[in-house]
Amino acid sequence: MVCIHIYVLSIARSLLVPNLDGVLFFPVTPFDAAGEVDTSALAKHVTAGLAAGPGGVFAACGTGEFHALEPQEYAEVVRVTVEVTAGQVPVYAGTGGPLPLARQFARAARDAGADGLLLLPPYLVKSPAAGLVAYVDSVAAATELPLVVYHRDNARFDCASAVDVARLPHVAGFKDGVGDLGDLSRILSAVRDELRGGDKPFQFFNGLPTAEATVAAYRGLGVELYSSAVFCFAPEISLAFYHAVRDADHELVDALLTRFFHPLVSLREKVPGYAISLVKAGVRQRGLDVGGVRPPLVDPAPEHLDELRRITEAGLAVCDEAGAR
Repeated sequence: MVCIHIYVLSIARSLLVPNLDGVLFFPVTPFDAAGEVDTSALAKHVTAGLAAGPGGVFAACGTGEFHALEPQEYAEVVRVTVEVTAGQVPVYAGTGGPLPLARQFARAARDAGADGLLLLPPYLVKSPAAGLVAYVDSVAAATELPLVVYHRDNARFDCASAVDVARLPHVAGFKDGVGDLGDLSRILSAVRDELRGGDKPFQFFNGLPTAEATVAAYRGLGVELYSSAVFCFAPEISLAFYHAVRDADHELVDALLTRFFHPLVSLREKVPGYAISLVKAGVRQRGLDVGGVRPPLVDPAPEHLDELRRITEAGLAVCDEAGAR
């Protein structure tokens, strides 16, 4: 009877694919002075983010240094995030890397109470499309959780393989981190045509670093969901931009792009890995000690920290001038 009950719950849960909307929050993973995961700081970080009003929380993903976590740390990060979120919004957790570990992380996320998974690329190797599809299929089969496939780096899908993974029962989304809009347009058309008339929920995401800089282009293709790393340290700016885009307030959109997002992108591009370490630095500058990044990433240089502070202050000033916070 117990086994039947668990099976029924599993089937019911697999049908409940969260419909994501709004700004998506990708928390950093705090480390203490000894370099260990700081769950107290994580709880504060997630609590503050939830108070700002995201549409979903993505724990231990790229911004959360998934690549630097061992399985027990990962499980603890997801567990704390789920507990703090307490069902207010869906919680997705990152997975990826070597296939056995990706499946292990997926099961750990399920056991910790996550609502879904974001599948990051396999480790290092380049592979043919058929191999990528088999990789996604094997990870998706490890749990009943809905899975979003991340199209980036060495996990690049063509139209045929994107359609193949979209057909898989638990695959519920496709996140683009490549930025080739022509290629993405073809993938969008092929997947939408394949799924048209069915009842399977499926969502597309803009997953480029500092995605706000490309929101207009992606919205032109009908892709409205995006990752907001800025939400981690300046939710006021992130939400002001989101609302300005939604309300067609072009003046505010342009002001935030010119005075905040474009300068942030320029700073981010100065050093590899700054897409993560600048975000952690921003969280520290706004008052919460989340520690630094783990090697091989590096923390920002002093002059770059000063520049980040000036950029953030400029973005907040734009929000104040517009009465947007």
